Amino acid sequence: MWPFCDPPAKALPEDLPLEILYEDEFLAAINKPPGMVVHPAPGQWQGTIVNALLARWGWQEGAPGNLRPGIIHRLDKDTSGVLLVAKDPTTQERLSLQFKERRVQKMYIAIVVGRLAQPRGEIHLPIGRHPSDRKKMSVHARRSRTAVSRYQVVGEALGISLVRLFPETGRTHQLRVHLAALGHPIVGDLVYGSVRRFCDLPAALRDFPRQALHARELRFHHPVTQLPLTVCAPYPEDLQRLFSTLPFVVGV
Repeated sequence: MWPFCDPPAKALPEDLPLEILYEDEFLAAINKPPGMVVHPAPGQWQGTIVNALLARWGWQEGAPGNLRPGIIHRLDKDTSGVLLVAKDPTTQERLSLQFKERRVQKMYIAIVVGRLAQPRGEIHLPIGRHPSDRKKMSVHARRSRTAVSRYQVVGEALGISLVRLFPETGRTHQLRVHLAALGHPIVGDLVYGSVRRFCDLPAALRDFPRQALHARELRFHHPVTQLPLTVCAPYPEDLQRLFSTLPFVVGV
């Protein structure tokens, strides 16, 4: 009989590399790499942002039963870019309130399939749990919440569009779901897109192994000084290589 092992009751420190974009005594902004999970959960107890933060700042554990110390918002595992983290509960509460009240300006960059009908616009489609696949989100959920995303087309070629995205709300998978609902799934997103939608693209785009989505910029007010802060995350190497295959200059 195999011994039964309970999952860890708390996140454990791990010495993992982090690219710090901004840091002071109250908070830090990290350039999250693609493929890295934000916080521990069943099936992924190690190698997360939280594990790295515990080691970097000398924390031994978060609040009892809390596997998300300092986490204010999250990015999907395969989405790269700016992630804010707090160093104390008061800062975490104040920054969380800014997100809740939609005072944080978020800008993402994505490559999507096809040409959008309008060069800019807003998507107003409520999002909730998918009615049959509980791991997915959907605009056809039985129970949904308001979700708003703005977009601006930057360039078009090769059957794709490069877009800036400005989510007004913060629903799970919001940008991925909204773009797929418009008929323009993000390149590499096999959860909300399909192999069939990507098969006519050039090889570099067709074979991109994750959703081509990057949290490029956050604008917010420092929770203590109240001064405006803008944090911009450089593109990871895989996106830089992908951009180099496009016939236009990516200057966003």
